[in-house]
Formats: sequence, structure tokens, C-alpha cells
Amino acid sequence: MYYSSKKRGEDGIAAVIDFLLSNARLVLGVGGAAMLGIATLAVKRLIERAGRPPDEKPENKMTDSWEELSLVSSSPKLLHSGIEGVVVKQIAAATKKAELSQPIPLPSPEHLRCDPDPPQRRKRMDLCVLTFADRLQQYYRTRVCLSDEEVSVAQQRALDIAMEIQAFLRSKHPEMPLGDMTLGGSLLDDLQVVNADHACLIVPLQLESSLWTAIAGEDTFLGHPQYCMVRRENLEYFPRGRSYWDRHLLGGYLSSRLVSEQLSKAVMESMNWPSLTGTLECEVRPMLGSPELKLEIQGLSQSGYNSGERFYINILPTVRLGQMTLTAQREITGSFDYVWYQSLYTSETSKLATLDTMDSGSEVRRKCLKTLKAVCRNCPALRKLTGSHLSNVILHMSEKESDWLESAFADRFQQAITELIGYLETGILPSYFKPDVNLFQGFTEDDIDEMGFMLYCAVTEPEILLI
Repeated sequence: MYYSSKKRGEDGIAAVIDFLLSNARLVLGVGGAAMLGIATLAVKRLIERAGRPPDEKPENKMTDSWEELSLVSSSPKLLHSGIEGVVVKQIAAATKKAELSQPIPLPSPEHLRCDPDPPQRRKRMDLCVLTFADRLQQYYRTRVCLSDEEVSVAQQRALDIAMEIQAFLRSKHPEMPLGDMTLGGSLLDDLQVVNADHACLIVPLQLESSLWTAIAGEDTFLGHPQYCMVRRENLEYFPRGRSYWDRHLLGGYLSSRLVSEQLSKAVMESMNWPSLTGTLECEVRPMLGSPELKLEIQGLSQSGYNSGERFYINILPTVRLGQMTLTAQREITGSFDYVWYQSLYTSETSKLATLDTMDSGSEVRRKCLKTLKAVCRNCPALRKLTGSHLSNVILHMSEKESDWLESAFADRFQQAITELIGYLETGILPSYFKPDVNLFQGFTEDDIDEMGFMLYCAVTEPEILLI
């Protein structure tokens, strides 16, 4: 076909390729046409290389192989048509076959006699034959897990700051009914990965159970299962003013915005942060102008942190009524001033720990979760996948998969990737505890395509996630 096309002036396979490309847009759209064009060009180069004279330099052939793979890797994102996986697999297989067909040059006897360090070379060869399971274990030990000292220093620093804030509030605002501030989040639950760089401080609001009622999100006019409201009750018997938090009412409901604003004025704008910096021997400053109540700490003493690293603390006003735990997170709830967010983090974390305990204490679920979190944090295309997304994927997997022993760690990791692709294809990831909640609701089509394309490539070459 190659030589006949040359003789007819590119009337052979080139004409077929041009016809396919000219009509592809009508069938596949712009993105599909681009993908088909790149794939067709790569296949065409393989065919041309197969017909080259045998005396051509092998370096050019190697260059062509990498050019074809780079074409695919830089191609547009097109998740829903399912073309990526087929293209990557077929071209990678064809390229490997073409390269393996070349004779392997043997080392010269002089080189064998002059090898200065045979043990070191054997060590490098041993690293090249590691299985994916071995590489995954190595990645978990070296890139995922945090040292006990790093976690301990970060926890102690967060608790020290919590004690200072709590003492300030009790001295300046003794009438404000607040419970003891506690540490929460992944740093407390040993689920933080890569770096110990953030923590959450829970500020519990003490509400009278007879005067306040939590309304589930499904029963509100918003209809969002995680957007809840706190209603003031018994106003005819206990008029406004009987509760301290009545001053934060908005239309008969406790306003998360007003509560956050009061704490921001009382803590973020009123505390003497330079004095606290001198006491704690690290720079502490509030991040003003943000809907979050957030502190930035620089230069943690007596730790492995250098002066350029940052440690962040989120302050979360929290309401607990009955079985519901509600937080004021305006960065999530947006412009709804009276809406509280029902966090399911504690339920998800507790469920994972319970399931791992039932499986002879192997903790493979938590291990898989931490590895996936590290992969998503280190890969720019996957950074929008949070711990909540990954926790729910593993919880759904646990419903249909029973083998969670240590020997199945690599299999469960790859299965989680496949499950994520399935959820991304539909654009729906239901919450484990609230199936009506779609955890992918805030993602755009471009976000889903970018994440899906990366995960498609990782199905055949999972090592790319461990770079």
C-alpha cells in the first residue's frame, strides 16, 4: 500500500485518510474529529515506517515512536465517546511491537570487562523489574505516609492555637455559649497525606434543644439533601431574647452568615496576632477577605518545616442537634445566608474504620484511600477529586467486593480507578449515606473530561499515577 500510494501520487491510503478526516466532524463533532485525526496520523506513520528501507538509522525510528505517543498524550479530551482508551491501547501496542521487532545490540566484550561497578548495575536492573504491586507499596511508604513527628508537631501547634483562641473568647465574650474547641479532620484521623499542612478547629455552638430544631435538606425549599436549616421554635412561649443566638435570627432561622461574621470580628479582627506569634514562636496571621475563617501559620518550630512552608487552620462553627452535625461553610453554601451544611465526613471515616476492623484489621480501605488522595494531590488533572469523592468510591466498592486483605491492595487500587471512570462517564457519584446527593454536581464537562482522560490512560499504564 505504501509503494502503490507513492506511485499514484498519494491516491492510495492518503486519499482514504483525507476522506475520513473531512467527514469525521459531521459524525463525531469537533473533539472526535481531532482525536480521529491524531490517531489516524499516528497509524499512518507506523505504516510508513514499516515500508522504509532497512538501512535507515534506528534513532529515527525511535524518535517516530515517541512522536506518535506524544500525539496521543496531547490530544483533546473526549471522555464520553470512549475513544481514548482504544487509541492509547492500540497505538501503544503497535509501537511496542515495532520496537521489539528490532534486533537488540549486544554489549561489546571490552565494555563487559571494564564494568567498574557490577553490584550497582545489578541493583538498577532489579529496580526495573519491580511489579506494580511493589511500586505501589513503595509509593505508599515513601510518598504517602507522614512521619509520626511531623503529625505530632502539627497537631500540637493546632491545639496550642485553639487554646489561645478559646481563652480570648472566654475573656472578651463570656456571654457567648460555646463548647470546647477541638481538633478535627484528616490530621486527627491519620488520613492526611504528602504533607501535614492543614487542620480543622471545631467551634461547637451550644443551642437549647427545646428552642431549636434542625430541618433536613430534603424538607427545605432548596431540596438539597446536605443544605439544612435551623429553625427557632416555641416563640409564643419563649420569645426572642431567651436564647443568646436569637440575635442571629434571619426570618425565623439561625443564620450561618451572621454567626460566621460575629466569630470573624471576635477572633480574626480582634485578636493580637503579633503577640500570639511571639508566644508560639511561629508567625500566625488571619486570612481576611475570604468567606472561610482561616489562619495561616508559617515557620513551625521544632519540626522539619522550612521557612517557606505553610500550615493552614480552618475554624468551623458547628451545630449538633440530634443526629445531625451542621457546619457554617459559606464557601460551599454560597449566598444562602440561613443555610447550614451537613457534613458526612465523620460518618464516612467511621464506616471505613469499622469495615477495616471487620477484615482482620488490615486497614486496606484506609490505605487505598490515602494512596488515592496522594495520587490526586500530586497529579494536576486529578486535584479536584477530594477525600470525600474517594471515600465514597471505596465505600461503594465495599458493597460488592469482599477481598480487602493486604495482598489485594494493588487490585483494589486499580479497581478504584475503574470505578471512578464509570462514575465520571455518567457524571454521577452518589453519596454513600445520602444517595440523592451527586458528589460530582459542581464539576463542569471539561473537569470530567480531563479527569476521565487521565484515568483512562492509567487503566493500561497505572504507573503513570505514581510519578
